Amino acid sequence: MSEFSGCRSPTLFLLFASISLQFFPGFSDDSSSSKDGKKSESRSTSSHTGSTLFIIFLGLVVVALFSFFLFKLWQKKKREEQYARLLKLFEEDDELELELGLRD
Repeated sequence: MSEFSGCRSPTLFLLFASISLQFFPGFSDDSSSSKDGKKSESRSTSSHTGSTLFIIFLGLVVVALFSFFLFKLWQKKKREEQYARLLKLFEEDDELELELGLRD
């Protein structure tokens, strides 16, 4: 089940990214902005929009990787706590057996 949820997250991210790119003017096919005098201005704006989108996308990737790292760290900590609790449970059993005289 964890494999399914791990595969689902990047798929949702790609879906969100592809949908959100439709709302930026640099990626739309708007023929009205490609008139005579505005052609060079349009390229400049498109280039600026592309670099902005790249920075935003890079930021999202960094946030996703950081979140993944924190999740793995949390899992490791939780596992260590459970293991320590298990060891403590068995240590208490040994002390109880000694107190009852069941073991030397």
